Amino acid sequence: MTDSSSDGRRELSDAKRRIIEQLKRVEGGTAPQLAEWFGLTDTAVRQHLEALEGAGLVERTATAPAGRGRPPVTWRLSPLAADLFPDRHAELTVELVHAVRTSLGEAALETVLAARAAQQVDTYRRLVGPAGSSVAVRVRRLAAQRSLEGYLADVVGDGDDLLLIEHHCPIAGAAHACVGLCAKELETFQAALGDDVVVERTQHLMAGDTRCAYRIRAAA
Repeated sequence: MTDSSSDGRRELSDAKRRIIEQLKRVEGGTAPQLAEWFGLTDTAVRQHLEALEGAGLVERTATAPAGRGRPPVTWRLSPLAADLFPDRHAELTVELVHAVRTSLGEAALETVLAARAAQQVDTYRRLVGPAGSSVAVRVRRLAAQRSLEGYLADVVGDGDDLLLIEHHCPIAGAAHACVGLCAKELETFQAALGDDVVVERTQHLMAGDTRCAYRIRAAA
């Protein structure tokens, strides 16, 4: 958890942690409400909230006043605060892979992977553009989409070829549990980019490399 206006990487104090958890439960509250819940002064709560706001973890919105005076301020968690709570989607994916393999068999798992790959190919083709258009443009559009998916992708030139480099793998746990995911990934890139290029994996995280990289060259 975090408590820093610059990079949000220092640990939260117990008081700030409790405020964040309470805001998660009630989906927002005012400083006086939080002070009452925790037995703190309004001033102390506002100081915590302003520090959390500086770290990008909470946001304030003014609501219409019920009478005279300043409009009350409601505090809510920001989207960034979602990272402070457990996220088991990676574990769930691994569990689902094992469940499909155990209950339905390897052939069924392959069918599921093929269906997912087909959906990805359809999505990527719409994003990158048709075969015959600029290869560089297609590859950069694919890299941009992969970055949105969490792969932290870059494109660099290497002579007449292009290298699509993925510095992070957000599905590493699932890929370890199901090697077919990586095989489908290479096939997906090839199908999405078109027959006028050849896609070759040159580095592979699952093989012990620090990243995944793909060489993209014009087809002979």
